[in-house]
Amino acid sequence: MGQRLRRRSALVTGAGRGIGRAVALALAREGANVLVCDLGVAMDGTGSDQGPAEDTAGECRKLGVEASAYSADVSDFKATEEMVRACVSRFGSLDILCNIAGILRPRMIFNMSEEDFDRVLAVHLKGTWNLCRHACAVMRQQRYGRIVNCTSEAYAGTVGHSNYAAAKGGIVSLTYDVAREMGRYGVTCNAFAPRARTRLSVGDDQDQGLQKRMEAGLISEERLQGMEETRREGADPEHFAPFVAYLASDAAANVNGCVFVASRATIGVWNHPAIIHKFTRDWEIEEPWSIAELEKRVPSELLSEYVNPAPAKA
Repeated sequence: MGQRLRRRSALVTGAGRGIGRAVALALAREGANVLVCDLGVAMDGTGSDQGPAEDTAGECRKLGVEASAYSADVSDFKATEEMVRACVSRFGSLDILCNIAGILRPRMIFNMSEEDFDRVLAVHLKGTWNLCRHACAVMRQQRYGRIVNCTSEAYAGTVGHSNYAAAKGGIVSLTYDVAREMGRYGVTCNAFAPRARTRLSVGDDQDQGLQKRMEAGLISEERLQGMEETRREGADPEHFAPFVAYLASDAAANVNGCVFVASRATIGVWNHPAIIHKFTRDWEIEEPWSIAELEKRVPSELLSEYVNPAPAKA
């Protein structure tokens, strides 16, 4: 048992299983009290089961901290406000927020339903915003707080998960924004992209889906091999959950607005989006861009090293 988070209070969503559970236990091992929030849904967000949250809370208590289970839908604005209030009421403060809850509804974009898109964004992106919104009101008054959001390397582009990729990309942008808005109040906001072996990332369905996409020409064999390498590097979340506890600690007080990747083998930081090539001109005297000029300059000056990630098949 460590003491880095002693007397701190944490709210962890999706804490009944997988990454969320590992994070809750990592925080508890450093002395934090934990509100274990989880609806206990299936991978696609259906159903409910309070058992996983109760189990995690029990494991936290065995580590000598206070812990309670809480069941609410993170996509519900009012419900998440009550969730934050419950943490403050139970423990006296909300010092740490870890947004881990998530679901999967994979489909190719031309087969994806509106409901599949809306529900995944509601849980991942709106759920993260909801909790950040209510937690920041408390943390601003405290002039202290640590927020850690869960994104995914899918935000840089994937296949068969346009809803998930869009949500995770939104979480990255949200993280950058919250970091800038809240830093002055002593509140940090960071995100991590886990390479983890959980029910959402491994299994026969996921393996067969990747193989089918390669056979259909939607991803190259080289890309598939790279994805498999990443998945092999994936670990049980307990291997890297201490990194989230580090981000929640005073040792990371000056770490703000960063997006990390975390696995059993790697801790890395993503670069912030930046313009890598450009051409400019005097806007005060030039006429509108002409297509003829753009046809000439874009390939040679902007995209000279560019490779199309998914060229058309003959």
